[in-house]
Amino acid sequence: MKISVIGTGYLGATHAACLAELGHDVVGLDTDPLKIESLAAGELPFFEPGLAELLNRHVGTGRLRFTTSYEEVGAWAEVHFLGVGTPQRQGEGSADTSFVEAAVRSLAETITRDALIVGKSTVPVGTTQRLREVLRRHQDPSVEIGLAWNPEFLREGFAVQDTLHPDRIVVGVEDAAHERTLKAVYSAAEEQGVPFIVTDFETAELVKVAANAFLATKISFINALSEITETVGGDIQTLAAGLGLDERIGPKFLRAGLGFGGGCLPKDIRALQARASELGHERSMRFLSEVEDINLRRRERAVFLATAMLGELRGKKVAALGAAFKPNSDDVRDSPALDVAVRLFDAGAEVAVYDPKANFNAARRFPRLRYEESLAAAVADADLILVLTEWDEFKSMSPESLALLTPARKIVDARNVFSGDRWNSAGWEFAALGRKHAPVFDYASLGV
Repeated sequence: MKISVIGTGYLGATHAACLAELGHDVVGLDTDPLKIESLAAGELPFFEPGLAELLNRHVGTGRLRFTTSYEEVGAWAEVHFLGVGTPQRQGEGSADTSFVEAAVRSLAETITRDALIVGKSTVPVGTTQRLREVLRRHQDPSVEIGLAWNPEFLREGFAVQDTLHPDRIVVGVEDAAHERTLKAVYSAAEEQGVPFIVTDFETAELVKVAANAFLATKISFINALSEITETVGGDIQTLAAGLGLDERIGPKFLRAGLGFGGGCLPKDIRALQARASELGHERSMRFLSEVEDINLRRRERAVFLATAMLGELRGKKVAALGAAFKPNSDDVRDSPALDVAVRLFDAGAEVAVYDPKANFNAARRFPRLRYEESLAAAVADADLILVLTEWDEFKSMSPESLALLTPARKIVDARNVFSGDRWNSAGWEFAALGRKHAPVFDYASLGV
């Protein structure tokens, strides 16, 4: 099929390359000519495992190309996917859908053949109905333009796998012909036996934010329990294992630690609360405020552990291992790791940050920190080491191997990836979030 993808950020670039891999002819559109030039040359502006290979392969074959022209895609494509951003409004919790509305208006004004516009961006419930009015006002009445919503469920670090081999596909449609079109787009997934859920616009809009709100709640639930285990001397890892073996609960997202971040979960739970409030259901999502409070307390706790170990942060050298909000990503948006590094710096510590992929993005956001190009350089003169992002490079460290690189014998495991007993036995002072090795902390002192 002839498909355009509007917006070539993380979502759009990934979706465009994967659609080409599925056999479609794809044009990615963006209003930023520099981004288009870079993508057309096969260069990604962000890191995502496996995506650069797909991009180069299909740019090379001509199956994937890029443009800044709405007129070009409006005359050519049968299906237009919307992958533009919906950032949080400045000073508010609600999502800004102006970029989505602008994209739909531009498409409506330039589409010259019957076509289907399919939203993939995460939007507040009710957005699709409003976009129908935008279409009605701006489209050529002689052209039939359909509208559907098909939310994305990508995990950063696994986006290519999640697109090519999804665990479900959800589409909101009001016309059987549009359902058939989307089944043709995703015919490979149908052949894999992937569940294909057809629903209304409103349910399709809600399912993504509902999924993220649930995952955030599960993460904060285990982190709230870790506050208790730290106080009574229990072990949150064993507790999580005991919970996760219950098939009704499952083990995923029950790893206590520094909490969630990134460009989706924090933004989406705030947007869901804001939209619920607009609809008169503020109490329905009020618990998400506490979910976020628990999440932010984890960052303060990591700083407390560092302070407890060193006695005084001012003048001390701290190695912060990790800046991305999760491994296999260079995304530092609302990153707990980077936030902790900045808090340590603000408290007077000299902070050396090392992340295998996110140093550049972190330095653009917080240039005052010191960034090192290797693990060895980051820890070389450290008084304390904090593991803040669970990259494989850090998880593979042993107390013996790390001792060869640094005089420090103090480590804070903020992601719960190590055995405290092993590090203690090797002569290290070890602390972790939610485990008996951690000193007790008065959370009431945070005022949250």
